[in-house]
Amino acid sequence: MNNAFFALAKKIKKKIKRRTEESRPKKEKTKSELAVSDELKQRLQAVKDLLGESKDIVIREFKSGNDMVKLAILFIDGMSDKATISETIIRPIQSGNLSIKFNKDLSAGNALAAIEKHLSEFAETSTVPDLSQAVRQMLGGDSILLIDGEKEILVFGTRSWQSRAVEEPATESVVRGPREGFTETMRVNTSLLRRRIRHEGLRFESMKAGRRTWTEIVLVYIDDIVNRRVLEEVRRRIAAIDTDSILESGYIEEFIEDSPWSVFPQIEHTERVDKAAAAILEGRVLILTDNTPFTLIIPTSFFQFIQAAEDFYERPAIGATLLRLLRIAVLQIALMLPAIYVAVTTFHHEMLPTSLLLSIAAAREGIPFPAVAEALLMEATFEVLREAGIRLPRPVGQAISIVGGLVVGDAAIRAGLVSPAMVIVVATTAISSFAIPAFNASISLRLLRFPLLILAGVMGLYGLIFGLLLILIHLSSLQSFGIPYLAPLVHGTADDAIQTFARIPWWMSFKRPRMLNTRDRVRQKSSAGFRPAPPDERELFHEEVKKNAGKR
Repeated sequence: MNNAFFALAKKIKKKIKRRTEESRPKKEKTKSELAVSDELKQRLQAVKDLLGESKDIVIREFKSGNDMVKLAILFIDGMSDKATISETIIRPIQSGNLSIKFNKDLSAGNALAAIEKHLSEFAETSTVPDLSQAVRQMLGGDSILLIDGEKEILVFGTRSWQSRAVEEPATESVVRGPREGFTETMRVNTSLLRRRIRHEGLRFESMKAGRRTWTEIVLVYIDDIVNRRVLEEVRRRIAAIDTDSILESGYIEEFIEDSPWSVFPQIEHTERVDKAAAAILEGRVLILTDNTPFTLIIPTSFFQFIQAAEDFYERPAIGATLLRLLRIAVLQIALMLPAIYVAVTTFHHEMLPTSLLLSIAAAREGIPFPAVAEALLMEATFEVLREAGIRLPRPVGQAISIVGGLVVGDAAIRAGLVSPAMVIVVATTAISSFAIPAFNASISLRLLRFPLLILAGVMGLYGLIFGLLLILIHLSSLQSFGIPYLAPLVHGTADDAIQTFARIPWWMSFKRPRMLNTRDRVRQKSSAGFRPAPPDERELFHEEVKKNAGKR
């Protein structure tokens, strides 16, 4: 009985295995398995089998001027320059100049060397050993030339496609400062950086990611400044990415950040060219991703999100330092104001002056909801209005969001659903969140506002303090590529802390941040610093600098 049962089970298992194998799709020929024959027809057929009948793939067959060699050029319509292909590749080969200049009897045996040598004067040329690599470069915008009888393939740099003009970033506008922002084209972005940093140590290191998109990723850094350990860690994490597509820098950010489940961003992104150049000069690593204007800055600390680009262009005392302190206060308002209002009005009435308490109590008379429910309702309503304003078309989005906020707030007060004080609190919180320069950091504060609000509604200020302690503990545990997230408050120096919360004048900025542990910390020698002074005081200042330099 048992033998019969096991035999039946084995038979069923084999049947299931056979059906599973039959249901699997047949293995397609990959790029590495393309035909390696030297015959032109077979290679063209292999390309057609791989890419299908795509209308944008141009295959043009022709012969040399002496009709001795068969050739075919392949490129993607819209990604390659047709005029360059026609004038600098096809026409010189068909005109017969090659046979006159190199060999009267041009044949398959010498065609590759002759064409490469002759056309290198007019176009960027290179050779690849197999068809799979050539097809991959063709899909990136290059042109490939197949020669009948030749195994190696010529690749021509003929990339040309439509790109967006360099414009001011919409999300990081400034009153004073450059108006240039990155675009979706990699070469435009690298040239913008090269124009600002004309130093021989600037490096652009290219990598690829995405099995299907084959997206170009470029690491940008200054070789004699960057921290080598951070650079190697960035390389390792990007090389470990194994996915089929990378469409935006946000994909890379999620793959390489230290704590992916944290609500706080551990990598800063920017569209501004000047901000990216300043980060490189500080010793950070930049990650440029093709097809997106957003570039990633590594490593990152929490206090970078309260700094704006124009802080470094305005006067240091009023234009930057006071604004940074104001943003720190605004950050606390955006995070805690609704929770403080709910805690005080619900549990801690003694903290309010009697007149203000009576005014709030009179305004809340007849409100059917407790303060915490009222705050949650208004916060959720405002978040919906903000999201709708972003998604609506630009000409009407701003108007509808403003009018919608006014109408909804006024209607809610008239209907007795919320009190006027709550509307003021929610509006102040929303305006404060817009004052934070980094949009991704403001999103984190918007998310954390809700749990703090609930804790304040349940336990009052004790619940709020408990929530803030949890947030502080979490922030203290975060790192960005080995750099503490709360640096320079954690494992930092007094100089770094001063430069974080206050913008010191450029003529006093002698060193780069110590927390980055760069190879070259010196921005300028202290003796080279020049304090602005009238002409009669200038000589005394230089004498004082020389004395101090001698003491060192």
